[in-house]
Amino acid sequence: MSEIHLQIDGKEVVASEGMTILEAAKTVGISIPTLCHSEKLEPYGGCRICTVEVEVRGWPKLVAGCIYPVEKDLVVRTKSEKVNKIRKVLIEEMLAHAPDAEVLKELATEYGADKDRFEKHPSFCIHCGLCVRYCAEIKKKNAVGFVDRGSNREISFIPEIAAKECWDCKECFPLCPTSALQAAYVLAESLMTPPESASGCGCSCSSGKKG
Repeated sequence: MSEIHLQIDGKEVVASEGMTILEAAKTVGISIPTLCHSEKLEPYGGCRICTVEVEVRGWPKLVAGCIYPVEKDLVVRTKSEKVNKIRKVLIEEMLAHAPDAEVLKELATEYGADKDRFEKHPSFCIHCGLCVRYCAEIKKKNAVGFVDRGSNREISFIPEIAAKECWDCKECFPLCPTSALQAAYVLAESLMTPPESASGCGCSCSSGKKG
């Protein structure tokens, strides 16, 4: 595998072909924030917190560091006025969905984000897709997925699949950067609970009571 020479935040970096900017930066101790990335999963580029500024043959542009491949003589800036501004707005948007998420509070402090800038739509979910992708890519079960669109988009367990697969799994829970996954699971529990027997259905017929 051939070596690729590039520059990240003024450091000369030697990366391997096929590496992303995020991976190359880690080799020299440069940290780029991410919320949707996991080394266990295919790169996704959903949260865009890993946005960096690059120059390709003198032309600047903004890219997602977790999916953008290294290139020969690429110049990368992981922190700049433009990059920090983008991250700040993204954090503010996500805080509207998960205002109590510790990871977002920490990022808000670092980037000076205003937690009250956008109207609250507390679904807990920041659409990182980690749980959805883990269940599909690693477990091959597809027991959790996205529903709805736009600001109403959130995650949901698929009851008929989750009832069989999720009780003894929950491997995706540690990946969740907010409490969204746990909240969605609690909401879905009643749908996934195995049906009670007719003699214990919980209605008045089980005790012989009449309306």
